[in-house]
This record gives sequence, C-alpha cells and structure tokens, in this order.
Amino acid sequence: MNLDELNSANVSKDEIINDSSDNSNIDSESATSPDSEINASTASINDNDSTNAEGSGPDDEVDQKKDKMGSDDSLVNSTDSDSDSITDDDDQNLEDPNNLEKMILSTGIRVGTPIKTKFMNSFITRANPEGLYILDISKTLARIDVAAKFIGRTNIANVAVTSAREYGKTPIEKFCELTGARGIFGRFMPGTFTNPSLPKYMEPEIVIVTDPQADEQAVLEATRAGVPVIALSNSDNITSKVDLVIPSNNRGRKALATVYWLLTKEVLKKQGKIKSDSDMPLAIDDFEAKLVEELI
Repeated sequence: MNLDELNSANVSKDEIINDSSDNSNIDSESATSPDSEINASTASINDNDSTNAEGSGPDDEVDQKKDKMGSDDSLVNSTDSDSDSITDDDDQNLEDPNNLEKMILSTGIRVGTPIKTKFMNSFITRANPEGLYILDISKTLARIDVAAKFIGRTNIANVAVTSAREYGKTPIEKFCELTGARGIFGRFMPGTFTNPSLPKYMEPEIVIVTDPQADEQAVLEATRAGVPVIALSNSDNITSKVDLVIPSNNRGRKALATVYWLLTKEVLKKQGKIKSDSDMPLAIDDFEAKLVEELI
C-alpha cells in the first residue's frame, strides 16, 4: 500500500476529537461537533469504524476469554517470533510500497491478542489459527497518517508522549529526538497534567500513549484537562476515553518500534524535514528496545 496516497486527507483538530464517536461510551466532555469541511477519506474511516460496533460490553467478553490468554510476556514472545525476518534489503528499498508493506507486516504490527472488545471490533479482520485476532493494517496506516496531520498542526513542543510499557520507552525516545515532542519517561506522576504545583507539571495540546490500559493515569488526566488522546490500541483495549485510535500490536518490541517509526516518518514529512521514506535518518531497528542479553 502506498502511504503517500493517504496524505490527501485534510483533518482538523475537531475531526480528530470527533473520532471518539467510534466508542459508544466516550465521555461527553471529549465530544465536539464535526467540522463541515471533513473530506471523503476521513469520513470513510469513521463510517467503517461505526458499522461493525458490537452491542455487548467489553467486560463480559474479557471475562469469558481471560483464562485463554497468557501473560503479556507470552504474547510478546509470540508476536516477536513472527518479526525476525526483517532484512537490510527491506530498509534499502523503502521507496517500493510493496517492500515497505512486507517489512511492516513482518514485524507483527497487526497481530492482536486472543481477546477483543467492542471498541476494537471494527479494526479486526479475522482470527488466526492460534486464536489471535488480526488487525486491519490498512486502518492502522490510515490512522497513522491522520495522527501525523493532527500533530503537524500543533506546536510539537506541546505534544506529550508516554509509555508505561518497557518496550515502548526506546521508541518514544527516538520519536521525541527526531520530532521535538516531549517524552515522559519512567512512572507517570499523578497530577502531571492537572496539578500546577508539581515541578513537572505540563499543559500538553496532544497526549500520545502506548497502551490505554497501562497508561490509564495519563489518559484520565488528559481527558479531565480536555486534551485529545492518541493511543496505540490492541484488540483487547478499552478506548472509551481515546480520541484517535491507532490499531496495532502494542506489546511486541518490533511492532512498537515499527508503529513509532511510521508515525515519526509521517510527522517529519508534515514538518517538511524529509520528503521521502528514504530520507528517514533512523531505521526501524534504531527504534527497537534492546533485550538485556543484547546489551551485555
């Protein structure tokens, strides 16, 4: 798939915030009126999201399948094992859309969990023989492009990025290094977005989280402060307080590196710092968190 074809989408801040209408239980303080100038590509995304929404709550389905789900570590190992086939040749042929798509798929970016929620149902295409739900990669790429447009219209210094997951820390470090966004590393201190008396208090215009559940405190505070939230969300995530969902595997090392690499690339294009994929100063491997044994 050619990523540049998605750049024609013209998305405003109001449109992104209204993306939360995909979620049936979203807070009323996060919803606003849709922009009259919304274009066909973003409308298509929203239509697809709403048509497949399920009527049952996530708690029932999670309870029914909880016993079938292993630990996060087992899911990481499963998805990471699918992503060992990345080669140097893929990085050297980024201009070829077919090569880029193969490289992206090889990282396990679309491999979900054995659990799905009604919030993520519209982003799921099928279940594989192992019982893992497979996310729609075309929607992932489309949402990355929409997120990049939204971020590109904001002062990048006012974009906060955080990850409670260990494998998400290196990707957001690289994202912040290249784009100029503000990273929140380590434990998210309660009150960071709501308590002006704290030394690390900030007033972001956009908050990006790696997992709506693991980064729940950041999501809650951003919602209270009226700040739009962009979240990498897996098949089992509850996204009622998320304004823009980027459906993806948010547990695997290579998958997280790939998502943040793609988002960084599109943001840099919107900033005018690069013109093509081959101009990216860092490769996907540079965004990947290293295992302890690799550092010894």
